[in-house]
Amino acid sequence: MLFNSLEFAVFFPVVCVLYFIAPYRWQTGILLIASCVFYMAFIPHYILILFATIVIDYFAGLYLEKVQGRPRTIILWVSIIATCAILFVFKYFYFFAGVLAEIANALGYPASDPILRFVLPIGLSFHTFQSLSYVIEVYRGHQKAEKSFVVYATYVMFFPQLVAGPIERPQNLLHQFHEEHRFDYRLIAGGLKLMAWGFFKKLVIADRLALYVNDIFSSPSQYNGLQLSLGTVFFAYQIYCDFSGYSDIARGSARILGFELMKNFNDPYASSSISEFWRRWHISLSTWFRDYIYIPLGGSRSGGLKKCRNLIITFTISGLWHGAAWTYVVWGFLNGIYLVFESFTQTARDRFFSALGVSRESAFRLAIRTVSTFLLTCIGWVVFRSQSLSDGWYILTHFYKDWHFGAISTPQFLLRQMPIAIGAVCFLELAQAIVRWKAFSSTIRQLHMAHYLVRFAGYSIVVVIVIMFGVYRSNQFIYFQF
Repeated sequence: MLFNSLEFAVFFPVVCVLYFIAPYRWQTGILLIASCVFYMAFIPHYILILFATIVIDYFAGLYLEKVQGRPRTIILWVSIIATCAILFVFKYFYFFAGVLAEIANALGYPASDPILRFVLPIGLSFHTFQSLSYVIEVYRGHQKAEKSFVVYATYVMFFPQLVAGPIERPQNLLHQFHEEHRFDYRLIAGGLKLMAWGFFKKLVIADRLALYVNDIFSSPSQYNGLQLSLGTVFFAYQIYCDFSGYSDIARGSARILGFELMKNFNDPYASSSISEFWRRWHISLSTWFRDYIYIPLGGSRSGGLKKCRNLIITFTISGLWHGAAWTYVVWGFLNGIYLVFESFTQTARDRFFSALGVSRESAFRLAIRTVSTFLLTCIGWVVFRSQSLSDGWYILTHFYKDWHFGAISTPQFLLRQMPIAIGAVCFLELAQAIVRWKAFSSTIRQLHMAHYLVRFAGYSIVVVIVIMFGVYRSNQFIYFQF
């Protein structure tokens, strides 16, 4: 079930009514049933796969709390391997079998690509990682094992964040299912505002930009350098608005029900370095890899070459997490290289600008760092979005050629769509800049009535824009495929 669908427009209010009128002891059960219905709207029988993951990690958590010594480590690894095996079969089996077939052919042993290929269950990577974090945190002693199977199942299946995150930690979300949640106007109003902002990002910006981006990346050789450059920038905003829009809708719908999910995006394109970008982009995933891959590998404690190794391994795995294709692997590896380069050249860059009399905190230096970070990120997005590495290479080597302003549109993206798309992106950036401008925000809050009027006007404008300029095609969210 898509957030941007008529089914969800009926489903969510019904769930809210049943949830708030039900006795406290029934509320978690209602959420579990609702989450099952929500998930089964995609491929019904795939809920059995999700159920298998839940059963494995639920009992692993119970046993981890009971036993001591080496058996705890064995239980942990059995749980991790069993859970990851499900993910591997459905997401990576075809990819790795194909790679082995190519190696065999290269060595002179004829082999064909595997015939067996599975349809990837929606959100499998997300709820797999959420389950793994629970088991690991119980093993580390940071989280008590959940005794109620219903509560644990609801924690994994909670429908607002079931298929595309945020990837929650048990310390943040699990205890909230033991709390009574009643109708709260402030939470409902706040949740609706957050959902409206998410729908603006998804329907007005992401789905409109998708019309242009899909044309460009489906056959890049048919377009000139200007179109390739616009397609690259448009995809940067498409994927940001699509995924952060989903996260806003997820957080908003959860808040209406009385739950608080973690913030997954924090204005990432305002970052002045790649490392800062990854502290602002898909925060729940980047912190997951930091805590469960990067730090266990040694993190930055060893320094030097080992730190480089750990960064590259972590980000290459992150790329593979996004999809079973070389484009994702190379994208992850590239971001690891970015971070290694950033770390090793920091001192040299500071000295260079100091010699020019430009301090690190100056507006000029900040602008250079922010623009260069965005450009490097866009290069990575080209690889990420391309259908093949050869397509990505073509775009990167042709974006500066043959700029014909008379041929700026594409077949699906009519020229009259351009002002709406660019205007919506400018509105987004203006809104985010106002949020960053703390002095302005604090001044408005001191004006009490003006504060409410400005906020009401802002929310009204967003709703009107969504109604007037939204693209209503029930397009899937990009991260559903991951």
